[in-house]
Amino acid sequence: MSTIQIRIDEKTKKSAKKVLNSIGMDMSSAVKVYLHQIVTTQGIPFPLLTENGLTRQQEKEILTASEEAKNGINVSGPFEGKKAIHYLKKLKK
Repeated sequence: MSTIQIRIDEKTKKSAKKVLNSIGMDMSSAVKVYLHQIVTTQGIPFPLLTENGLTRQQEKEILTASEEAKNGINVSGPFEGKKAIHYLKKLKK
C-alpha cells in the first residue's frame, strides 16, 4: 500500500467533503475511485471544462464560427415560410 499527500485550499476540501458525505463516500475512497478511473480510461475520466462550462475544443469551434460569421463565411441568409420549416425538420433527423 502507498500513501499520497496533496495540498489543496481549505474551501475546496470542505466543499468536496460535503458532497462526498452526501453520497456516503470518504475523501480517501473518492481519490482511489478517481485514480482507478484514470487507469481504466487511460486519461482524465471526465471532460476538462473552461470557466464557461465548455471544452477547449468547443470554445475554439464557437470562436471560429463567430469569426466566420463576422466575415460572411459559412452563413446562410434568412429562410421564409416552407423553406424554414423544411430546414428545421432536416435538423431533427
